Amino acid sequence: KCRTGPLDIVFVIDSSRSVRPFEFETMRRFMMDIIGSLDVGPNATRVGVIQYSSQVQNIFSLKTFFTRADMEKAINSIVPLAQGTMTGLAIQYAMNVAFTTQEGARPLHKKIPRIAIIVTDGRPQDRVTEVATQARNAGIEIYAVGIQRADMNSLRAMASPPLEEHVFLVESFELIQQFGKQFQDKLCGVNVCMEQEHGCQHSCVSTPGSFYCECNPGYRLNVDGKTCSPIDACGDGRHGCQHQCVSTRGSYSCHCRAGYYLNQDKRSCSMIDYCSFGNHSCQHECVSIPNGHYCRCRSGFTLQPDSRSCRATDLCNGVDHGCEFKCVSTEGSYRCVCPEGQHLQADGKACSKCGAGHVDLVMVIDGSKSVRPQNFELVKQFVNRIVDLLEVSPHGTRVGLVQYSSRVRTEFPLNKYHSADEIKKAVMEVEYMEKGTMTGLALKHMVEHSFSELEGARPLSHNVPRIGLVFTDGRSQDDISEWARRAKEIHPCYAGIVMFAVGVGKAVEEELRAIASEPVEQHFSYSADFTTMTHLVENFKLNICPEEGKGETEIRSPCECEALVQFQTNTVAILQSLTEKNILWAYSLAQMTARLEDLEKQIANKK
Repeated sequence: KCRTGPLDIVFVIDSSRSVRPFEFETMRRFMMDIIGSLDVGPNATRVGVIQYSSQVQNIFSLKTFFTRADMEKAINSIVPLAQGTMTGLAIQYAMNVAFTTQEGARPLHKKIPRIAIIVTDGRPQDRVTEVATQARNAGIEIYAVGIQRADMNSLRAMASPPLEEHVFLVESFELIQQFGKQFQDKLCGVNVCMEQEHGCQHSCVSTPGSFYCECNPGYRLNVDGKTCSPIDACGDGRHGCQHQCVSTRGSYSCHCRAGYYLNQDKRSCSMIDYCSFGNHSCQHECVSIPNGHYCRCRSGFTLQPDSRSCRATDLCNGVDHGCEFKCVSTEGSYRCVCPEGQHLQADGKACSKCGAGHVDLVMVIDGSKSVRPQNFELVKQFVNRIVDLLEVSPHGTRVGLVQYSSRVRTEFPLNKYHSADEIKKAVMEVEYMEKGTMTGLALKHMVEHSFSELEGARPLSHNVPRIGLVFTDGRSQDDISEWARRAKEIHPCYAGIVMFAVGVGKAVEEELRAIASEPVEQHFSYSADFTTMTHLVENFKLNICPEEGKGETEIRSPCECEALVQFQTNTVAILQSLTEKNILWAYSLAQMTARLEDLEKQIANKK
């Protein structure tokens, strides 16, 4: 057996038509004899075989088999290609494919020799000189074996130097088996590590005619190629330790800082949970820190000097509570309250913005092509400013949105969203429809679908006002009169839908007035362009929130006790005033009577 050390050997076998079947059998025998002399295995010598004629065929690569039995079985199954002789193409394949790490060749830095054994019986039909030079420069040692009719010049052009050790010409196929024994000696050579002083500090690896030094695991070879130094496994920064890396001989281990422990992955660290020991005595919360813990109070409480117990804090005076009207402290918390007649909003801080009560509001917006994309974004902002006026909730005001052009689309029904933030987000995600302006069709859709109980409108028996707001920027392409009228006459027992009409730009006043409820002047608005629509929001606010325009007037129930007392006091004052006026009138009448009597006496005396 050849004991020189690991090799990467690839046989490049000529199977052109000039090689007769019985001659190809001797080539099989030649390869198996060479393999039989090698110490093959994944960490020893690896062997690959390719055959070529007019094309190249990979029989097995360096990573395919690691036993001689498997290799011999594959060699015996080779079917010759029996075509041309493209030796240069075969060398190119060996260099670009067979000797790559992907196909099983060991990396070059491991210094394992790469050996190509080319066996051919004729002259190449392509150029070999240039590609062979490239292969040799890539670190491949080439042995060229010619049989019978082989061209010596081509063999010399392919082989590595010195040529006398790498070029062989065998007179016939019958002699190749005998030549194989000589070639084994050439390939194996002597074990230089055994025959001479190599100077390797750790271990010596023989190669044909030479040797190289290797280091034990955990060491690297120094630049002198002989001595070894320990590897700092932490030094390359690839250890993955979260806290600290500690090098050992050829390896490393991860350590954690004080107050942390190493996780099962042996790399990451977790803080020790001192609170979990159960001896912290904190009244509210225990917070673990490296090397210990501290106590923390819940919101609205203050930690006492003993660093364990907590006492409630007047949060209204200690935090930015954000209450619009008044903050009321409670134990460990606070709440916001609103003045009489107003309600707390869903955010728990603001007071009701509109006292119009609960309504079902459906906004119908024009998405025709005349609006244009940039103006449609302003329309969506207009819608959201109206939403800001309302107390949106399942039991408060509900809002739905419909867009129309040549067709009508419900963007979201009355029962879809339950907060102003949800509605405003959905409005900004509405996509512009473009195309025509079918306002009549939109009104029909609103009446028949948008205010149905199926889409979230409260039953008429609940007496929840239904408000429709139609926004348009031009003349309708269909008739609006019927559905504008029917929108306001849904049920004979109730007032129907209160309709607001908002027009911009080229909107037709006649159509807006036909849509609007009575009194028309309070239910329709107009703006010359989209950028000046702010006042339209204020108009709408004054109409659905009428108390906004009444100043400080206080409306109270006449049945409340305080109201009855006030009424009584006012009545007594008025009666007293009237009595005083009657006394003055009687006194004046007496004075006038006395004056008349005095005048009558004066007239009588003159006569």
